[in-house]
Amino acid sequence: MSETTTIRLPPKLRARVRALAEKSGRSAHSFILEAVERHAAYEEEMRNLVKEALAADADIERTGEVYRADDVHAWVDRLAKGAAPRPKPWHR
Repeated sequence: MSETTTIRLPPKLRARVRALAEKSGRSAHSFILEAVERHAAYEEEMRNLVKEALAADADIERTGEVYRADDVHAWVDRLAKGAAPRPKPWHR
């Protein structure tokens, strides 16, 4: 079930939202709802990316394994042509 949330938009922003919603054949409500949904998804994705990056950094610190950029680029090129074994890690 939905709950009501009130937001106060500055007059210029409210006018922009109304105009854009009208041009797209939608209500200002649906326009705002879509904007909030998109931004929430963006924020969630960014938090996940940061979490994954920190985990990868911790793995590097733990194992000392890294890959040379040239090796990774060559591997990606081979992957585009079919299956390819991973490059050998380089230890610091």
